[in-house]
Amino acid sequence: MEIGEHLSEIKSEKQNPPLSIVKGCNKGGFIATRDAYGEALLELGKKRPEVVVLDADLSGSTKTGKFAKAFPDRFYNLGVSEQDLIGTASGLSLTGKLPFASTFAVFETGRAWEQIRQTVCYSKLNVKLVATHSGITVGEDGASHQAVEDIALMRVLPNMTVIVPSDGCETKKVINVIADYYGPVYVRLGRAKVPAVMPDDYEFKIGNAHVFHMGRDANIIASGIMVYKSIEASEILRNDGIDVGVINMSTVKPLDTELLLETSKSCRLIVTAEEHSIIGGLGSAVCELLSEVHPVKICRIGIKDDFGCSGPPEELLKLYGLTPHNIVKTIKEAII
Repeated sequence: MEIGEHLSEIKSEKQNPPLSIVKGCNKGGFIATRDAYGEALLELGKKRPEVVVLDADLSGSTKTGKFAKAFPDRFYNLGVSEQDLIGTASGLSLTGKLPFASTFAVFETGRAWEQIRQTVCYSKLNVKLVATHSGITVGEDGASHQAVEDIALMRVLPNMTVIVPSDGCETKKVINVIADYYGPVYVRLGRAKVPAVMPDDYEFKIGNAHVFHMGRDANIIASGIMVYKSIEASEILRNDGIDVGVINMSTVKPLDTELLLETSKSCRLIVTAEEHSIIGGLGSAVCELLSEVHPVKICRIGIKDDFGCSGPPEELLKLYGLTPHNIVKTIKEAII
């Protein structure tokens, strides 16, 4: 079946209703992580005069425009020149500024990879790379704008910290935490609105995962948009008598190795779920660690060695198997 035909078929399917754990998170509502970033930057700018923001002619989309309007003398639009974006941010960091450099994920990690490697990471500069429009939920912009390899590109670099927030609340906490952390950081944000899933008392810490529930039969290690998809899947499975936990591994590098080891010893199966290629992303990172310290059966859910394509975000998530239904199917086939 051709992709176009498959998308048409998917469109006619009835969508599963949201489950209680997601519906119970309405306090924060639905917000795109990029919108939360814009709000966090604005508040950070009010408190920290050393904060400067740079963009590559996409401030309306990355939401850095809010900061630009409030602090025009601390905002730099480098135009469609991502290499200059990274070089300028690096130079500003050497003057004592705290630069946040933003553009779409596919451009920041792809076009400017050499500058990130040679200038930011090699010199361990205090530059924060916050990229939006990651993954296939960019939607109709198509494969050329859908970064499904950016985590792999950033994770391989020495000195780089890689973070993928799950919702707006976590995004705001991440931005405030990395402002106090010295060194290169890559934060991966999305375009689409997502439900709030993190509890009110949640405190983000680099390298620490958050456990929603530790399952006896299986545990899902998820990041980004796949956290709430995994929560929905775990509820379906628990209603079927299968005890499945969910862990938000928002820091992909460094991993929460202690928790992963504990998890691998407590269940029969681990499933990783990410809106990224299964090659080089969260799934790879988990497999690399556990194959050395405590081998366990692992199933990886993500983009399977493919590019994205153009279409509505929810239809693309179904097309590539990034749904609660596919998580449920994968776990049942693996353990029953």
